[in-house]
Amino acid sequence: MNGLHATLRAQRGDFTLDLDLEVPAGSTLALVGPNGAGKSTALACIAGLLPNGGTARVGERVLDEVPVEQRRVGYVFQDYLLFPHLTVLENVAFGPRALGRPRAEARAGASAWLDRLGLMELAERRPRQLSGGQSQRVALARALAAEPEVLLLDEPLAALDVEVRDEVRAELAAHLAEFAGAAIVVTHELADALALATRIVVLEAGQVTQRGSLVDLAARPATPYIARLTSSL
Repeated sequence: MNGLHATLRAQRGDFTLDLDLEVPAGSTLALVGPNGAGKSTALACIAGLLPNGGTARVGERVLDEVPVEQRRVGYVFQDYLLFPHLTVLENVAFGPRALGRPRAEARAGASAWLDRLGLMELAERRPRQLSGGQSQRVALARALAAEPEVLLLDEPLAALDVEVRDEVRAELAAHLAEFAGAAIVVTHELADALALATRIVVLEAGQVTQRGSLVDLAARPATPYIARLTSSL
């Protein structure tokens, strides 16, 4: 697979996003910043959910020229946004079906992902019957079943209870380590960035204030926000 190269330019009222990202295939980048920094806006621009004044490409393929459903971008939303009227199996099969796969093939692929993530016993349940941890796993399976080249995760652990967060974080880290494409995790928790990503980009008010490893950020924090963020290390 190819990596992601993105110049993201977006204007929403008085807010301006000006962000350049490069995420090699097989790696995970953590996009960290305070509320309102533009982290979710950046993901939405890559996914095609918001207009991008720049360019996002995977290899030679320009995502901005491709319809949303054909971008091969998997998206795990903060609130998971599972389709409430569909079963777990149907939710996971949705991506392959949207790509034009026959129903039987899509369901077989969805079953394989549910089995891989230890979710087969939930296949016929509806989202309202799932716990937070189960919903997160199903949302990840739905994103991966569409065979994405880019995987976007928006605060994937924020909605989880403390009791299950560490367990799900470890599981998610293992799946990201196996993912062959480019992955971006949005978070404001250093524990998540440390566990899930190899590099960090800090975004404040739509602008990059620092890039590097967690060690780099802690050793030479570029802003008061980064100093506070890393002060507990």
